[in-house]
Amino acid sequence: MIRLLSYIYPITKKIKSDYNGIVEITWYNGKKLLNSKNANFSYGSLEKILQVGFRNLDLSNCKNILLLGLGGGNVIKTLQQDYNYLHKITAIEIDSVIIKIAKDEFGINNSDKVKIICMDALDFVVKNTEVFDLIIVDLFIDDTIPTPFFTNNFWQHLTHTKQLLFNAALYVNNNESLQKIKQLLTKNAFVITQLDNVNKTNTLLIAKKTKL
Repeated sequence: MIRLLSYIYPITKKIKSDYNGIVEITWYNGKKLLNSKNANFSYGSLEKILQVGFRNLDLSNCKNILLLGLGGGNVIKTLQQDYNYLHKITAIEIDSVIIKIAKDEFGINNSDKVKIICMDALDFVVKNTEVFDLIIVDLFIDDTIPTPFFTNNFWQHLTHTKQLLFNAALYVNNNESLQKIKQLLTKNAFVITQLDNVNKTNTLLIAKKTKL
């Protein structure tokens, strides 16, 4: 019934999050979305943006993916349903409320293929010893990427992977921090593709290692 009514008018439920303020679960035109105050967190414009990134990656040899920033689990569903990805995904999310929403509202649960960890992404990568074939960085508080995730300290810990996808920013495609990240990755044998104004908003960085 809610799905049908959403074609007439949006139906929204608001939930308070310690990290993201008030987030909204909205049924709109038969689809359930997760939004923060100023941005789509999952299943709306974000889905379209990341689809562009996935089309520029080689997923055929990926057996182990690290997702930094779970949101509503949009990335996991896209990989499994649209790309038939059947291997391991480890998802890191600092916000326990967002994890609960992903589970209760979108059916994203721990399984033999999916491991969800409630932890700060920077703490995780510093302590992590596992090697991943692909790392997806989608770390936003509302519509802003926290400063630590633009630092060389953070990115140096990601250089052991084969491929990287970074949802870099809203409306920003040439700032100094982004250039420093590109320089660091280039020094670590990555070839970088930068896609600007994806879905008329976001910048994506795609990095592929030329030698292991």
